[in-house]
Amino acid sequence: MRKSTTSHHATFAAATALLALGAALAFPAAAHANAAAHANDVDSPAAPVLVDAAVDTADIAEITVTARRREESAQDVPIALSVVDAGALEATGNFTLGQVQQLVPSLQVFSFNPRNTNINIRGLGSNVALTNDGLENGVGIYIDNVYYGRVGQSQFDLVDLQQIEVLRGPQGTLFGKNTTSGAINITSRLPSFDPEFSGEATIGDYGYHQVRGSASAPILGDSVAFRLSIADTHRDGFLYNVTKQRHAQDYDNFTARAQLLIKPDADVAIRLIGDFSRQRQNHVLNVFATVFDRYDNGALIANNFHDRAARAGYTPLPIAPFERLGDADGHYQSNMEGYGLSGQVDWDFGKLALTSITAYRWWDWNPANDGDSTALPIITKAQQANRQRQFSQELRLASTGSNTIDYVVGAYYFWQIVRGYGATAYGSAAANWNLPTVPAVIGNAALNGFEANSTSTPETKSFAVFGQADWNISDALKLTAGLRFTHEKKSGAFEQFHVAGIDLSTLPAAQAAAALAIRNQFNPVTSFSTSFSDDSLSGLISLSYRVAQDALVYSTYSRGSKSGGLNLSALPPGIEPDIRPEEIDNFEVGLKSQWLDRTLTFNLAGFWTEVSDYQTAITEQVQNTVNFRQYIANIPKVRSRGFEADLVYAPTELVSFNASASYTDATYRDYRNAPQAQENLNLGGIQDLTGEQLSGSPKFTYTLGADLAQPVGEWGGQGVEVYGHGDFSHRSSFNTSATNSRYAQIAGYGLLNVRFGIRSDDDQWDLAVWARNLTDENYFLTLSPANTGAVTALVGEPRTVGVTLRTKL
Repeated sequence: MRKSTTSHHATFAAATALLALGAALAFPAAAHANAAAHANDVDSPAAPVLVDAAVDTADIAEITVTARRREESAQDVPIALSVVDAGALEATGNFTLGQVQQLVPSLQVFSFNPRNTNINIRGLGSNVALTNDGLENGVGIYIDNVYYGRVGQSQFDLVDLQQIEVLRGPQGTLFGKNTTSGAINITSRLPSFDPEFSGEATIGDYGYHQVRGSASAPILGDSVAFRLSIADTHRDGFLYNVTKQRHAQDYDNFTARAQLLIKPDADVAIRLIGDFSRQRQNHVLNVFATVFDRYDNGALIANNFHDRAARAGYTPLPIAPFERLGDADGHYQSNMEGYGLSGQVDWDFGKLALTSITAYRWWDWNPANDGDSTALPIITKAQQANRQRQFSQELRLASTGSNTIDYVVGAYYFWQIVRGYGATAYGSAAANWNLPTVPAVIGNAALNGFEANSTSTPETKSFAVFGQADWNISDALKLTAGLRFTHEKKSGAFEQFHVAGIDLSTLPAAQAAAALAIRNQFNPVTSFSTSFSDDSLSGLISLSYRVAQDALVYSTYSRGSKSGGLNLSALPPGIEPDIRPEEIDNFEVGLKSQWLDRTLTFNLAGFWTEVSDYQTAITEQVQNTVNFRQYIANIPKVRSRGFEADLVYAPTELVSFNASASYTDATYRDYRNAPQAQENLNLGGIQDLTGEQLSGSPKFTYTLGADLAQPVGEWGGQGVEVYGHGDFSHRSSFNTSATNSRYAQIAGYGLLNVRFGIRSDDDQWDLAVWARNLTDENYFLTLSPANTGAVTALVGEPRTVGVTLRTKL
């Protein structure tokens, strides 16, 4: 299905050539580094994914993580994790989670729009379907120790970061909110008591311009310091709407973050954070990827897309998705705002340390969509606005220093409500498009100008106590055990009602009854409420052994649990409003090692995860309409197994190479009542997907990267060096539908990004040119087949180029 003007093999060859060139340049760079007297003052280049990388042959620069709620070297933590630090983010120019996934093979981020974003780790977390407000993602997102209840809250630009840690597998015995598939732990830079400023300005094609800046300084001696960070990004659209004669898929984002660090004495630190983000997009504009008129067994699809278009006198655009043309006539937008306040208190009592984290967050989502993706007024509104609010309080008590038994215990409270406001409206072409056998007078009375609204109010109250202890049996052998008890109460209500349309009382009784039946077929009047409580126990046990000074092996068993979900939508018959909890048993073994005087880091992990009652969002089309309905279902059995490997080689301060790979065999082990694929709907509405790969889960992903620098002399008393960075990421084929339709199978693709520049050796100035998707690879983000045989798509970004100027003072 996918047609690319650039061969994937050519893209891979370009990436390989880049790395080969880097290897060739590495030897003179290394020689110069050893000979030059100022080499030790040059900042080491950042590998794109610094998975516990060491980049200084004289004094090993360890990566410190807080994955276990204490500062530790990543190589000492018996957890499979990836770390992307500030240097790597600068080297790659990444500033969103969607971009960061190109550096972490086991992380998958798929997005229809910010609200409808799904994040998977090892193929688990959330399948690729539209978001349901009553479903929690299995991957938790934390920013400065605060859990973000909706994935959409994390889709703003990330600003002024210290690092991103991606933890794989169930998390809960140390993190506030229980998550079954993993956690993304994002840390921003602290205020500094030494004045500092960093800033950058970027311009590029497609009208791209971005300004990012951060300033920090003391306010009151060594007691109070502030940090202010901002990012403002704008880009024109990649798509063009021929009907509206304007571009779409543009991007406009503003983020500001203010912090205070208060240290009344040496034992107490108080961190206060306030942030605001606003994002505007003229999107989503779908393009047509293909159209099929027959089912797979050769039978003709009745009232298919071509039949409907001919009946309406509508000529669709030619099928050429990478021409990036759409012709929707309705309004579309993806606008949102997010803001929050948090306070963290750390109090060191000597042998104990107390941490308190209090936070309140708001998230407002304001979308609009053309529900039919055509130039006809069929569905003029198809959207779900959100007003999300959350409060969280976490308390932790931890031992300090090194002890025979190190421990962390804590309690966590979380409250969230997601108020949903849905709207679906129909235009003058709706009846002819959907109801060819219904008399026009009835069909038009039913649908022309008809609008239905809905409200939903899923609410969560969660309380947990948790703890984890490390028993240091010897200098080499360590046993870790953790336990968590969670009590959650969820409740909510759903109501759908009609708000506009022709007054049916003006019609004869028989016609009015028929028109009302049509309205209720499309958007039934309904109202219900539901609630439940559940208790769960989760935990882990892990044994690690240091077989050598720089080699650690470990094995872990962990059990995770995610509480039930709420189906707050117009449910099809037989679908219950309450969804069973999800249970996970995860087995993992791993190796963390460093070689060649710690210039080479090699980490390996193997995993086997069994999931019972896997929670998934289902999106299906209502029969004889172009409407879609969403609900949550439990899949009886799911399994994910595979391995991950990370390699970093940094022979000098000026040279660094990295490679990461992930193989994930994530399959349905028992899914005999899956929704039918669109190409087989004439065989019934149910199919057996047992043994098939989970949607949204590529089997094989990998990344390659290189960072090289070469001193070239001095200018104005400063050392000057030229540098280059390249990273290549590949994902194998994956499916983006809940039905595993073959028309939703996306071919594998690879993306190559490069950056070349010149800078002072103290980073006071840095000028770089860059390109993302250098080979202009054509690829799909999503493919969405409909019952009509039309397959709409979101296409990936084309090649973009630009120039960035940075300064640090």
